[in-house]
Amino acid sequence: MLLHFENVTKSYPNVPVLRGVSFDLRAGEMLALTGESGSGKSTLLHLIGGLDSADSGVIAIDGALMTGLDDGGRAKLRRDVVGVIFQQFNLIPSLDVGANIAFQARLAGRYDAGRCAHLADLLGLSDHLAKYPEALSGGQQQRVAIARTLAAQPKLVLADEPTGNLDEAAADGVFALLCELVAETQAGLVLVTHSQRLAARMPRRLNLSNGQIA
Repeated sequence: MLLHFENVTKSYPNVPVLRGVSFDLRAGEMLALTGESGSGKSTLLHLIGGLDSADSGVIAIDGALMTGLDDGGRAKLRRDVVGVIFQQFNLIPSLDVGANIAFQARLAGRYDAGRCAHLADLLGLSDHLAKYPEALSGGQQQRVAIARTLAAQPKLVLADEPTGNLDEAAADGVFALLCELVAETQAGLVLVTHSQRLAARMPRRLNLSNGQIA
């Protein structure tokens, strides 16, 4: 079992967000997570990625119990096992595209120049490697964020609206490529999306409603 999520709760001051959510994900499995705005999708993703801690319940990734880890422990697990594709890109403005793509792989000790070049080519970034993020369109920055995550070859990929800044045709292409590249490494994928059209193309779907699996 790659991911075990059992009876997890999370609240912010006077605002319950997750109310006892449970599900499992096996290696190589792809899951779409849908739900209306405010249903807890991004919070759930942040808990899996170790960007926040749960109030109660059990979260285990690749056999390691995340519950109870401090910030450093969660950061190590995220670096070694999890890759996050952020909705807001989170690119490093002082690094060019090539260095941004390589950044996470270098941190994880899994840098492979050939893989970085391959990803850049597949995502249409080969002609932009010397540019800085500010010179790119939103869609191009999203592609860099995807390449950076996949370059590190994580066992679990978390994607928060990874095609949200692309038009429908481009979104379809990037979505298909993302699934193909994740499948190549037999990683698991949890994809948060508001697009029912894209979610319908995933092998498995969960819908969050009012902090619970509907």
